[in-house]
Amino acid sequence: MASRNQLETYFRNNDGRLIHKWLHYFEIYERHFERFRGKKPVVLEFGVSQGGSLQMWRDYFGRGARIHGVDINPRCKSLEQRRTKIFIGDQADRTFLRSIVEEIGRPIDVVIEDGGHYPVQQINTFEEIYPHMSQEGVFLIEDLHTNYWPKKYAGGLRKSGTFIEYAKDLSDQLNAWHSREESFKVDDFTRTTTSMHFYDSIIVFERGQRVRPTHQMTGTPTVRDKDWAEKRGPVSRLVERFR
Repeated sequence: MASRNQLETYFRNNDGRLIHKWLHYFEIYERHFERFRGKKPVVLEFGVSQGGSLQMWRDYFGRGARIHGVDINPRCKSLEQRRTKIFIGDQADRTFLRSIVEEIGRPIDVVIEDGGHYPVQQINTFEEIYPHMSQEGVFLIEDLHTNYWPKKYAGGLRKSGTFIEYAKDLSDQLNAWHSREESFKVDDFTRTTTSMHFYDSIIVFERGQRVRPTHQMTGTPTVRDKDWAEKRGPVSRLVERFR
């Protein structure tokens, strides 16, 4: 039976430039990228390789999408096409990353981070690019299984300095509104990130403007709690427990 996933269909029928993907990625792509189709998004992919995925994004996001690629291999520059620009440089270089943001000149809607896979490259890329994304942008970083590989990528289970461990800390920051620790503060990440999604080898960050969460109660209490204070009343005491 043919797949209903447009990206997977493109991949399986691809007779253009080489694309190399783990097959379970396509469901994740569709889940987080579908809402940008046909809306002329600004797309930035790290890791051009043979250029096949850039062609896939062009087909998927549609006419008017501005597609950009980044690779350390200068030969990838030859893969540029109309409305597809390729930057050459090392993701570990923060100055280079800032120059990409400056040259694009618009908030970035979609980032696919499939570049060098070294933790310093991944972390630097996230820190330099994420703040310059659009208000409802999506940052997807893939192939994070390399964070567990000790030889080539200096990774390992719970290895300090990997992007996986870095993202675990960010999951705390996402919940900073609720911390009772004086030293743990709400920051720009907390205010501009609505969700983080952890998958096999992928983490997705979804952006959006946030304010301090609030809660309400409706209806009438029917079960009394033994620690309610008689003078405070059942509802007021229940609210107090959530503060």
